[in-house]
Amino acid sequence: MPSASTCRMTVVCLLLALSCCGVSSGNRVPAADLVIKNAKVVTIDKENPRAQAIAFKGETIIAVTSDEGIEKHLKEGVSRIIDAEGRLVVPGFNDAHIHFGSVDPDYIDLRYITDPGIITERVREAVAGARPGELIRGGRWEHEMFADKRWPTKELIDPVAPDNPVVLSRADGHSVLVNSYVIRNSGITRDTPDPFGGEILRDPATGEPTGIFKERAKGLLKYGDKPVDRTAEQQRERLMRGWQAAFDQAAQNGVTSIQLPPGGDFDIYRKFKDTGQLTLRVYAGGSLTTSKQKLQRYAELQKEYPRDGDWIRFGYIKGFIDGTLGSGTALFFEPYVDAPDKTGLPQMPYEEFQKMVLSLDKAGFQIGIHAIGDRANHWTLNAYEKARQVNGRRDSRHRIEHAQVLCDDDIPRFATLDVIASMQPTHCITDKRFAEKRIGRHRCKGAYAWQRLLDAEAKIAFGTDYPVEPISPLEGLYAAVTRKDRAGEPGDGWFPDQKLSMEKAIELYTLGSAYAEFTEDRKGMIKKGYLGDVVIFNEDLMTIPHDRIMSAKVDYTIVGGKVVYEREGAE
Repeated sequence: MPSASTCRMTVVCLLLALSCCGVSSGNRVPAADLVIKNAKVVTIDKENPRAQAIAFKGETIIAVTSDEGIEKHLKEGVSRIIDAEGRLVVPGFNDAHIHFGSVDPDYIDLRYITDPGIITERVREAVAGARPGELIRGGRWEHEMFADKRWPTKELIDPVAPDNPVVLSRADGHSVLVNSYVIRNSGITRDTPDPFGGEILRDPATGEPTGIFKERAKGLLKYGDKPVDRTAEQQRERLMRGWQAAFDQAAQNGVTSIQLPPGGDFDIYRKFKDTGQLTLRVYAGGSLTTSKQKLQRYAELQKEYPRDGDWIRFGYIKGFIDGTLGSGTALFFEPYVDAPDKTGLPQMPYEEFQKMVLSLDKAGFQIGIHAIGDRANHWTLNAYEKARQVNGRRDSRHRIEHAQVLCDDDIPRFATLDVIASMQPTHCITDKRFAEKRIGRHRCKGAYAWQRLLDAEAKIAFGTDYPVEPISPLEGLYAAVTRKDRAGEPGDGWFPDQKLSMEKAIELYTLGSAYAEFTEDRKGMIKKGYLGDVVIFNEDLMTIPHDRIMSAKVDYTIVGGKVVYEREGAE
């Protein structure tokens, strides 16, 4: 048996050897693949809220520390060191509600136009490059921005598109403008009744359709468009270019994760992932249903793209219970101020809705329901409460998508029922132009009530609802901290008691969104062991004047420890 002195000598030798190999007290200090130093790091980690430097190894953050503390990771093998020169670093943005897909280069973008005559001119230009019978698509117009604030009509496009179907979506996507070609092809006349949950706008003098179809009335439309003459290879190349443009746009805006409600081309995501070109993480969902066939497919997707994955995951099941405030179809208890004969359009009877929620909850799915009006939100909370009573309590993290206008008594129910308010702050500064005209000031006290929800200890996840609103998180941050229009109106903002601090707004857009998709244990904070998704800005959003927030630039977007976007001149 070796002596005690011999054992002590052996231990000393081992410690010396480990020290020479870069191991201290048995803990190896790994060399980083990527390091950011000399930064203002806002971590959203309450245990370590500020730092100067971050080290990445593979896809993971291995250190969040001071510039001095990061030195031990700067060994041979570090592929890149970014000197942030004092710039702001935050967690990558996680858009909790986005309609993401291939960018169509032929789509007519009508966002922010104030003259309806522009619709005519842009459709004319599109028709000039199309064949007869080819579908012309476009949208994002907002009639509340027109001088007369009137709904556009088919007369704007009939003269320039007599031989082409034209469909132009309102900004919210819940109403469309079509031309007479589409109306004829759909067999719709003045005698066609409104479907349940939908409305055909009609000329008050003649009763003829004006060209505006709301909510489920859109389902009556048949475009009858002729296929574009492209080979299969040309179609594929065009599609892939569109997807690449979409991924590039997200990276340029610091979006590192998206949640699709519902949607998702899994083949596309997998193809980009397999080739190392996927630059964001995807949480895709399905549509609300009771179809056994669809539910079986959802169960298969859950196994194929499980919740514990990091890149492509199958998520929650989304449905609609009402429309939107802008289209005048959101469901309220009381009538609209500007349309006293209307209270909105429920998208299904409550009994049917509750049955679907109970069925999906029993099957173990996370559910997200689009609800805008106070009655729609009340119905949804009631259905979730009933599901808990019938099926038992679990960590379901059911969501209300938008949660825009709430009754006072329903605000605390979000926390009581563990329901997540998935909200889009830009909707506040877009809709506030007409919200009081639609529903009066009193009901607007419960509109976009972020601070009231937080005070009630509710969970909130931020997103954009792109392409309804721009994809840039900066616009959402601006909206959350100012509640002012994009032009920067004077005053304290609309219901200023609901404004948030910049750090809280960033938290809701990162950690809040991560919680909404069950990933708060690995995303949403800049923290050791978390996924290496961060954004570096050229401006300090924490201190700059509010009127500079939306003009700030993303200098770097890093996903999984790799730089996926670097603004020219950012180095």
